[in-house]
Amino acid sequence: MADAPPFHLAFPVDDLVAAEAFYAGVLGCPIGRRDASWIDFDFFGHQIVAHHAATAVDGPTNPVDGEDVPVSHFGVVVDGATFDRLAAKLEGALGPDGFLIPPTLRHEGEPGEQRTFFVRDPAGNALEFKTMRDPDALFSA
Repeated sequence: MADAPPFHLAFPVDDLVAAEAFYAGVLGCPIGRRDASWIDFDFFGHQIVAHHAATAVDGPTNPVDGEDVPVSHFGVVVDGATFDRLAAKLEGALGPDGFLIPPTLRHEGEPGEQRTFFVRDPAGNALEFKTMRDPDALFSA
């Protein structure tokens, strides 16, 4: 996976200033190119682009381990130390009630054991951050 090419994701936000404050300020994502209606961010080595648009991102959820996981979401798999740092930073910035789904252990004892949490950006887009007990088991059944 280390040699995988970076992905590109474009997503809607209703306020570019708020998006910049969240992605660059809170998450620490460097800013790439920008225009009056969009901003590129380096999202852990991947290119994400916040495009200004009227948004209504509430949508369907699926039950996963007793949680209502937003069907539409994106995120990144990070190492354990980065996961802990991000969880603490986001709790400090958003408060303990700022997590859509707080840090949770899933699939305990199984090949895909992971810790995960979800937050929403200021536009309501759902983001998932996860860390794998065994990073090589990311796609294991």
